[in-house]
Amino acid sequence: MLKKYIKAGILLIVLGVPAFVFIFLKVFGENKFDLPHYFPELDESGEVKSVDGDTVFVVAPRFKLTDQDSVFIDYQHSDISVVSFFFSRCGTVCPITNKNLLRVAENFKANDALKIYSFTVDPVFDRPHVLRSYASELGANYKNWKFLTGDKKYIYDLAIKGFKLPVSDASEYDKNIVDIDQTFIHSDKLLLIDSKGHIRGIYEGTNKSDIERLVVEIKVLLKDN
Repeated sequence: MLKKYIKAGILLIVLGVPAFVFIFLKVFGENKFDLPHYFPELDESGEVKSVDGDTVFVVAPRFKLTDQDSVFIDYQHSDISVVSFFFSRCGTVCPITNKNLLRVAENFKANDALKIYSFTVDPVFDRPHVLRSYASELGANYKNWKFLTGDKKYIYDLAIKGFKLPVSDASEYDKNIVDIDQTFIHSDKLLLIDSKGHIRGIYEGTNKSDIERLVVEIKVLLKDN
């Protein structure tokens, strides 16, 4: 009889402990998923800067450019944003990346706290009316997605010095290049930037798994914003 009660007690413990743990975590626990920060700032000697023991991270640049509707965009760090670089005549990675970004724009079309900024690396050709046609053909008629153009050097400086992404016009070095896809060289990376201007995610624009991760991590930032 004693063995019977012992077995019953053990069974109750085995069944009860997981339930207790679940209830405890449900009531008192906090499921916190924090995104990393990218690009720490370096001092003149190449050492990582810190203040009171905390690493100082690069802040994405503010910018002033024109969108596909000829509206002047004065970007200040207030919203969560996704940044990409492309050009309308691109026939390789850009169409894939922008089709993937359609899903992102659609997911957050009702949320004014998320913006997508796609900078053209061919601004001489990609004037606002060209970008407007491009966006229309793509189906990217979302108020949260801006296709940006402006001064070429200004955009290139934003990419290289501000967002830490490579961009180049190869025709400036080789006048024999005639293939447009070999002319403008740029990264297919997407950057996720929080409302303080810190870069919190880097994704391959052509990779669907990365796009899925981007959608999830945008939701994390929106929740914490």
